[in-house]
Amino acid sequence: MKKCKEKEEIKKEKTCNCKCDSCGDECNSNENCNCDESCECCKEIDDITHDEEEILILKNTVDNLNNKVKQAQAELINYRKRKDEEVSNMMKFANKDIILEMLPILDNFERALNMKDKNPEFEKYSEGYELIYSHLIDTLKKFGVEEIDSLDHEFNPDLHEAVMISQDDNKDDDIITEVFNKGYTLKGRVIRPSKVRVNKLN
Repeated sequence: MKKCKEKEEIKKEKTCNCKCDSCGDECNSNENCNCDESCECCKEIDDITHDEEEILILKNTVDNLNNKVKQAQAELINYRKRKDEEVSNMMKFANKDIILEMLPILDNFERALNMKDKNPEFEKYSEGYELIYSHLIDTLKKFGVEEIDSLDHEFNPDLHEAVMISQDDNKDDDIITEVFNKGYTLKGRVIRPSKVRVNKLN
């Protein structure tokens, strides 16, 4: 049994003048129904329905493509931000390797200056050493290098490396009592932690 129904979207009512029993009524033919072949108004309604389905499919396709384009644009923006950040960090810490090579030289100057009071012969050279050491410190500071304050500060695993411990009841727990090797930061980032002795009461 086949029944042809007009769509509500068709505002203009059509009158079927053909001899098709399917327009508004059910087909009572016991043989194979060929109403669609003989009724032009039914064909027109079917064509409209088919066009509407195609429009809906195309609309969904366009919406999906628009969503993919927006997603691709968002990914591109995030990629550019990541690359900009990487380039910025590369430029910001471009001198890191050179500075790390200079720090042992700074350590040696400090050891030499500490020998001033122990070796009288060194006194005549100390002034020149101090000038070179001071100039080296000023140069490193211009590039963003800063010494990490450690002595008598609380131990911080992000800034310090504990190599020895002590038990001093006159000092608080986790307080640094001695600095073996100074630590440094480059523009706020630790490039070498301080090697220290930490007070442990427990």
